[in-house]
Order: sequence, then C-alpha cells, then structure tokens
Amino acid sequence: MSARNRRLSRHRAWPLTTTDINECLGAHMARVTDLRFLTGHDSGTIVLGVEWVAPEPFNYGRGIHPDMVGFQIDVHPVRAAERAAIRALLKAHALPQLHEWVTQAIAAAETWRQTPHRHYWRLTDGHLTHRDEA
Repeated sequence: MSARNRRLSRHRAWPLTTTDINECLGAHMARVTDLRFLTGHDSGTIVLGVEWVAPEPFNYGRGIHPDMVGFQIDVHPVRAAERAAIRALLKAHALPQLHEWVTQAIAAAETWRQTPHRHYWRLTDGHLTHRDEA
C-alpha cells in the first residue's frame, strides 16, 4: 500500500501484506469476508488476529447477514523500525498457524461453527504466542 494512502503515522507499519495473506490461505481466501489493516495507534502486543463470524439466528431484528459469515482477519500495525523482523517471524510461524486454524475451522463440527471464535497472535519481548480468546 502506498505511503500516501496508508493512513498510518510514519513510525507505524503493517508487518504483512494482502499478498502474504492470499499466499498463505490459497483457496481458503474465498471464505474470508473481511481483511482489515488496522490504523489504531496501539494494539498492545497483538500483531495478527482472525475471527470466525458465526451465523446467528435473527431474533428481535438482530442477527448476522449471511454474507458476513466467515473469517475476518486483522493485521495490526507495528513500529516501523521493527517491521522487517516481525514480518519474518509472522511469515515463518504465524501464517502457517493461521492456515491451520482456518483449515480446522472449515472442517469443524457444526456446533463449533455456530458460535463466534477469535484467535490472536501476540508478540512480547520477541516471542510470538497465539491462542483462542473469547
């Protein structure tokens, strides 16, 4: 994304690109309903997130539109000076784990698919961790 259109301050950068996510997920990318590059000032230690948006029943005028059911992926900004190192770490570890998580979610039982789920990758002191969160 060009610097002019990126809407991030100069000291912030995204560690991954749309191409990185496309190459990682391949055919599963068709199930991604939203790929967002967040522009907030600080996401804490979160560098990558994925959410399963479940089909919720329509009750009292609320619910999820069928076009929104699927995966939403968020790429969080990092310090620009650390972008290259974080990018290498994410490509080596987080993207294969993202592919595995999405593959397992697609094959999951219907009871799993009927509820929303989130999975985050966090970078703390150079160590990448990941887990499901509520």
